[in-house]
Amino acid sequence: MGKLVVLKFGEGSFEQGFAVTLQIGEECDRPSTEITGKLPPSPEMPLYYSHWQSSYRHLGNRYRLHADQVQVTNVSMIQDCENTAHILRARFNTWLRAEEFRPLREKWLERLLPTEEVRVILQTENSQLQLLPWHLWDLLERYPKTEIALASPTYDRIIKPCTRNQAVNILAIVGNSQGIDTQADQALLQQCSNADISFVVEPQRKELTDHLWGKNWDILFFAGHSSSQGNGESGRIYLNQTDSLTIGELKYALKKAIENGLQLAIFNSCDGLGLARELADLQIPQMIIMREPVPDRVAQEFLKYFLAGFAGGESLYQAVRQARERLQGLEDKFPCATWLPVICQNPAQKPPTWEELRYANTEEIPNLSASVQRRLNVPFFYSLAIAALVCGVRFVGLLQSAELNAFDQMMRSRPDEGTDSRLLIVTIDDNDLATQRQNGESLKGASLSDKSLNKLLTKLEQYEPRAIGLDIYRDFPAEEQDLTTRLQQTENLIGVCKGSDRTANTKGIEPPPEISEQYRVGFSDFVLDSDGILRRHLLFMNQEAASLCSASYALSMQLVFRYLSPLGIKPQFTLQGNLQLGNNVFPTLKSRAGGYQGIDPNGQILLNYRSSKQIAEQVTLTQFLYNPVNPSAVKDRVVLIGVVAKGDFRDTWSTPYGALFDKQMPGVLVQAQMVSQILSNVLDKRPLLRVWSLWIEVVWIWGWSLVGGILAWQWRSLPLLALAVGVTSGVLYLLCLGLLILGAWVPFVPSALSLVATVGLMSIHNSKIKSKNI
Repeated sequence: MGKLVVLKFGEGSFEQGFAVTLQIGEECDRPSTEITGKLPPSPEMPLYYSHWQSSYRHLGNRYRLHADQVQVTNVSMIQDCENTAHILRARFNTWLRAEEFRPLREKWLERLLPTEEVRVILQTENSQLQLLPWHLWDLLERYPKTEIALASPTYDRIIKPCTRNQAVNILAIVGNSQGIDTQADQALLQQCSNADISFVVEPQRKELTDHLWGKNWDILFFAGHSSSQGNGESGRIYLNQTDSLTIGELKYALKKAIENGLQLAIFNSCDGLGLARELADLQIPQMIIMREPVPDRVAQEFLKYFLAGFAGGESLYQAVRQARERLQGLEDKFPCATWLPVICQNPAQKPPTWEELRYANTEEIPNLSASVQRRLNVPFFYSLAIAALVCGVRFVGLLQSAELNAFDQMMRSRPDEGTDSRLLIVTIDDNDLATQRQNGESLKGASLSDKSLNKLLTKLEQYEPRAIGLDIYRDFPAEEQDLTTRLQQTENLIGVCKGSDRTANTKGIEPPPEISEQYRVGFSDFVLDSDGILRRHLLFMNQEAASLCSASYALSMQLVFRYLSPLGIKPQFTLQGNLQLGNNVFPTLKSRAGGYQGIDPNGQILLNYRSSKQIAEQVTLTQFLYNPVNPSAVKDRVVLIGVVAKGDFRDTWSTPYGALFDKQMPGVLVQAQMVSQILSNVLDKRPLLRVWSLWIEVVWIWGWSLVGGILAWQWRSLPLLALAVGVTSGVLYLLCLGLLILGAWVPFVPSALSLVATVGLMSIHNSKIKSKNI
């Protein structure tokens, strides 16, 4: 839990000095420390700010201040702005190092660690104090997880209504955009996950008030021109080319929106302190505004970084600080960009996370009698202890085998999805091997002779497949010139190689010498779990320097790239190092993911098998070579060529389906499963198998432990309790199975274990209470 620091400024002025009170405490708790001090008179401080403000506003920089602003920036003006900023910063910190203020500074350093996340709230009615760049306080810069907010000394708490959203409700007002680009703001908002956004573009006054009254909004967003008047006492937003409004003229609609649960207002526009002052009077929980006129580019970049952090799980304050500091990259063209974003906070409200906005609920807890609460404490703490123990056991890997077995069982229980019509598999079985030998063809240690391979490629070429995957090692040159030429010139043919293996002390297997281009070679390496079962899909890897195989991508991925290329979909990597195809990102596993504990996950995702029976249409080598072919069975498909023989050239792997494939699946069918998985996700939106974050899994496990505690608390009769536990365990299994079908692998074994263990512990507790009563 983070810390909350409140700096309260009493009556005073820059001519007389200010009385200051410092409070430090835990979030959501009363302050544990309070100390008073004073800041001495500094009548020149507002002048330093005024000098900087004047030089800053002379820059122009296409502000979102009013529609007729003209950019007049030049090098001398930028230098002047930077000089006045430097002077203001130095004088400001000199003032804050005054002897009268030192006790507060020392108490801060004594009670707060630099690693802690700290919210700082500055409470004052003095508008000049609010204008000062508090983020430049050298004390704050020692604390990288600290951000400061402005607040009024008078405030009330608004009780949030009980709602159950499945998305964050955002009302986005796009006002007068003359001379600026608000389209970028709209595009950034639309990228937010789990958000329901309503855009109101250049509205009339009645249209805007109707929207504010009409729905329970979580976030109010404004982009366009705005300004403050009266030394920051009031603000004005420009709705369209002709109309503008003050906050006071929207008072009743905004008040209703706040009563209905509005948590955050973001004014991505200029000079917002006047807007903030008026909104604070309406007790809005929190706001993000710009202290001065904001350049269009800076506003867009701040919004991009803030939304990425906030919607990505960062706290509101951390998201603002990180987004603000990232603006430093623009300060060569837009000086002091990092000064502009400011949080304004109602001290009675705790800032919500993005997830809390999604699942907003009343903060009030129903009244329970003290005796009932005490009785509920027992299952609560027992469940917490059991969940912690089970998570600890899971963390060290003692449950991994059981979890993987449960995963396999659920995979076998899923409904079959049928064949993938984009694939064709040419199999080489024992009969095909015998036929080649009878025809006098030399297999040369491989499963496919040069003569048969040449015939096969020649016939395939007639029917124009989009990609051909040769899942057979050929680390030797072809003997026939025709085959050599065909291997070299068949551009859509992908060969295979194998990477080096340190455990086996091998350098791998080379690709066919006729296929030298990197984009025409894929590795065949699979990643097996400790029990020898294939559950993961290796997409890419960095080969060792000594490896005979230099391919970076798997055979399956090379075939996918080839299939998607005509559709304009090219592979690329995100900043996090994840592969991306179109809009689809394939996040690689972490070392602790789902039931796995401490694996090497590089370049891997879970393998979401499509079918337990037949992944795609199959035809044997002999059938394909010596029988008529339906052109539609080949044209524009991915054709995989591989061995399914059970004799000398056996290429089989253990899968979660176990005995359904005589305990082994041929490698070419595994490759087909992998190709189908990626294509189906990109083109059909078929889900990948994903896992929850560690903390969500912990909460899930604890939740089922708590369910067990409540069952044992509710039913004291052992037969009834056993029945309840059996039914609940069945529900848990069906939930986990249903989520797996939808693409989420959630913990079943730890949850069931926590459920049963808590029931057992509670039963022992109940029996002891009963014996004492007797």
